Amino acid sequence: MKAVQYRAVGAAPEVVTVPDPEPGPGQVLLKVTAAGVCHSDIAVMSWPADRIPFPLPLTLGHEGVGTVAGLGDGVDAFEVGDAVAVYGPWGCGTCVNCAEGRENYCLRAKELGIMPPGLGAPGAMAEYMIVDDPRHLAPLGDLDPVKTVPLTDAGLTPYHAIVRSLTKLVPGSTAVVIGAGGLGHVAIQLLRAMTAARVIALDVNEEKLGLARTVGAHEAVLSDEKAAARVMELTGGLGAQVVLDFVGAPPTVRTAGAVSRVDGDVTIVGLGGGALPVGFGALPYGTTVCAPYWGSRKELAEVLDLAHAGAVDVHVETYSIDDAPLAYERLHEGRINGRAVILPHG
Repeated sequence: MKAVQYRAVGAAPEVVTVPDPEPGPGQVLLKVTAAGVCHSDIAVMSWPADRIPFPLPLTLGHEGVGTVAGLGDGVDAFEVGDAVAVYGPWGCGTCVNCAEGRENYCLRAKELGIMPPGLGAPGAMAEYMIVDDPRHLAPLGDLDPVKTVPLTDAGLTPYHAIVRSLTKLVPGSTAVVIGAGGLGHVAIQLLRAMTAARVIALDVNEEKLGLARTVGAHEAVLSDEKAAARVMELTGGLGAQVVLDFVGAPPTVRTAGAVSRVDGDVTIVGLGGGALPVGFGALPYGTTVCAPYWGSRKELAEVLDLAHAGAVDVHVETYSIDDAPLAYERLHEGRINGRAVILPHG
C-alpha cells in the first residue's frame, strides 16, 4: 500500500510503498478514508535526532477516519464497514487517568513505549492503518469524513483547552484566539457555540483574519507589535479572561501574557517553542498558565456531537496521497486556509 513517511531526520516526507498491515488480537484494521495534515508534524520533522523519541521511518498522520476493514481476534465492538474516527492520544488503558478516559494524560505511556499513531506508531496517512484497541475508535454516523477528520485533533485540542476555562467564559467576558489557522478557526467556532464570550482573533495573515471573521470572531486583529495594545484597547484596558495561543512562538506567547486580565487563563497550545515566565509580578495577579495536550475520549465524543448539531464546520483543502508532500510544503509556507486533508483512496 501507499504511505506518507518521515524517513530521515531533516528530510521532507515521502510517498512510499509498504506492506499491507494485518490486525493482531484485539486490533482493528481501518481502510483510511481521510487523514489530516498538522503543524505538529512539521514541528516534529524540525527536531534534531536527539529529540526524536521514536524510530524512523514513521508513517505520518495523527488525525484519521476510515471504515473498519478487518477485526483481530477478540474484537466485537465494531463490524466491517463501520465508519469511525480514530482517537489519537493512546494510553495504557489501566492507569487512573486512562480509566477516566483521559488517555491524553496517561501516567504510563512513556514507561510502556505507547505512542500515538503518526507520532510514534504508524499513522493514518496511508491506505490502511492498525488501531491498537477498539476503545480508540468513535462512531462517525452520518458525518462527512473529510470535514470530520480534523476534529480528532484540530477540534479536540481546542475543545479541551476551552473546557478548562469554561467557568471564566461568562457573558461579558473576552477570549483571545492567537492564530486563526487549522486549530484556531475551529476554536473560534467552539467558543461561539459553547460560550457567551466576545472573541478576538489574531493572525499575521489577512486571509486567515478573513476566515476568523467568517467563522464568528467578533474582532480580527493583525498579530504584530501593536496587537497587544489593540486588544487592551478593545477590552477597555482590562485584558482578556482567556487567551488561547495556537501558535506558541516567542512573539505570540509574549502577546498572550501581555493581554491577560487579572485572574485570567493563558493556554499555550501551539508548538512554536515559546515560553512564558511565571512568578510574582511577571504576569497580572492570579494568571494561570498551562500547556494542555490533546483531549479525552469523552471530549472527542462531545466534539463529534457538536459536529452532528452543525455547530462546527472545518474549512478543508483536499489532496491525494501522492500530493501529501505538497500539502506539507504549503502548510509550512502558511498557504493552507483552514486544514489540509489527505485522501489515500481519492
